[in-house]
Amino acid sequence: MNKSSEYSGEPDSSTTNNIVIAIDSFKGSLTSLQAGNSAAVGIKRVYPKAHITVLPLADGGEGTVNAMISGCGGKKISTIVSGPLGLPVSCEYGILNDKQTAVIEMSAAAGLTLIAEAQRDPMVTTTFGVGEIIRDAVKKGCRNFIVGIGGSATNDGGAGMLQALGFELLDKNGHDISYGAQGLRDLVSISNKKVIPELSQCSFRIACDVDNPLCGENGCRVFAVQKGAADEMLTQMDKWLDEFARIAKSLYPHADENYPGAGAAGGLGFAFMTFLNARLEPGVNIILDSINLREEIKNADILITGEGKLDSQTVMGKAPCGAAKIAKEYSKPVIALCGCVSPDAGVCNSAGIDAFFPVVRSAVSPDEAMNTCNAQRNVADTAEQVFRVIRCMNTK
Repeated sequence: MNKSSEYSGEPDSSTTNNIVIAIDSFKGSLTSLQAGNSAAVGIKRVYPKAHITVLPLADGGEGTVNAMISGCGGKKISTIVSGPLGLPVSCEYGILNDKQTAVIEMSAAAGLTLIAEAQRDPMVTTTFGVGEIIRDAVKKGCRNFIVGIGGSATNDGGAGMLQALGFELLDKNGHDISYGAQGLRDLVSISNKKVIPELSQCSFRIACDVDNPLCGENGCRVFAVQKGAADEMLTQMDKWLDEFARIAKSLYPHADENYPGAGAAGGLGFAFMTFLNARLEPGVNIILDSINLREEIKNADILITGEGKLDSQTVMGKAPCGAAKIAKEYSKPVIALCGCVSPDAGVCNSAGIDAFFPVVRSAVSPDEAMNTCNAQRNVADTAEQVFRVIRCMNTK
């Protein structure tokens, strides 16, 4: 692994000789490494000789590609694919230094943020571009895939992705079904005879943090409304997805539409599991394994983590609590730095974060608070003051 940053020197005479920093991005403000390096600057003002290791952190959503490339080494690849409405979009994915592993955020090709609110309609939005990214990576020699599937604009069951990979999803006349959930309405058969041959050599780890089944009241319809679905669409799409699962079973008997996570990203989880033999895993586990955080924490005196906003959702599979959980396995103290906190953030204290500190230091506008230079300064200044307290306690 290529460590992202190390700040080394002769150890201080304290209990903070070895500090590990792994902070998730402050969305719209700081990348993971910017936040971590800023904290390191503040700590060095107090402990100039401390050994500090800064690692990238993410949970499988936005920032995963950057975090994986920073933590494991690699490069970004730019390509043009079909966006959620079928129009060309430019997107990036990562290829790690082993030249075998591709890291993909499905939202780069089929994300909700790619569509104006007035145009959101899961009846027509497609995952075709996700399959195009996979094809591009396969052509470049990749056979291992890490895919984050958060933030989708789609509810097509992954049909578009499958079509891009060579699966034939056909209507009663033997023609390809159309894009979007509405295409599933016409589906009568699926064939894998034209699938790109390299796919049989590929493995997929899917960063998935929801446990919804494909269909039913708790299925992917739960997220369809935010993607633009009107109430009358929900029952229709549910029916079509159920039929899609039935047809899939005729080709792949192991298909399980009730498996937790099958409904993730509008059914993309189901498509990955059924057609590509993928493993669905908590996103934070994939990232933490990849950056080797456990080994770093073993020898650390303290872990500094955090994210843009700390709240009750942080304990539900988010990266800071995932990192804190590992730290507590080794009885290490954990401090979190965050852009802001919600009234319910106290639950994080019972999830391994011993104390948390918002970094905004005065009454400012949201734009001022999120300005990158301001945020870097605020993180550094807050980290400094936190470690001044630690130094006071250590010298008593």
